[in-house]
Amino acid sequence: MSLEIKITHVMNNFDDVSSDEFLEILDQIMLELKNNLTLEYLKGKVQKILELSSESEKKNQCKLLLPYYDWYLQGL
Repeated sequence: MSLEIKITHVMNNFDDVSSDEFLEILDQIMLELKNNLTLEYLKGKVQKILELSSESEKKNQCKLLLPYYDWYLQGL
């Protein structure tokens, strides 16, 4: 499955996607980033999410990162 299809699936079915799956796809998006500041920012955010204990807290934080999914799709 292509990254574009995975991203579209997550955006359309966010409530059914685990935070782990969300972050795996975000890692793939991060490989496309050319701005080191943005990359470092996202790495920090991902680390903070991984440190959270409950899945609901993780999902709430992941939801805030959905614009990066949209950004990737806009660049295609």
